[in-house]
Amino acid sequence: MKSVTLKLPEMLEMGNDELAMVMAARLYELGKVSLGQGADIAGVSKRTFAELLGKYNVSIFNYPSSDLSRDVANA
Repeated sequence: MKSVTLKLPEMLEMGNDELAMVMAARLYELGKVSLGQGADIAGVSKRTFAELLGKYNVSIFNYPSSDLSRDVANA
């Protein structure tokens, strides 16, 4: 796994765990990582990651609306 070093303002009151979760949630939302990979980045279990996604306004159902429309039409 890659390591990243960031310089953040001192006034940003976020610990490393929360920063990792923010990054993991955003990467998951963008479809760049799977649920398991996001959990690994955040340092939590898949279940915990899935539960925490709501706190960051990220849906666990990372499913494009175009696919959903096609699935409904095929049903």
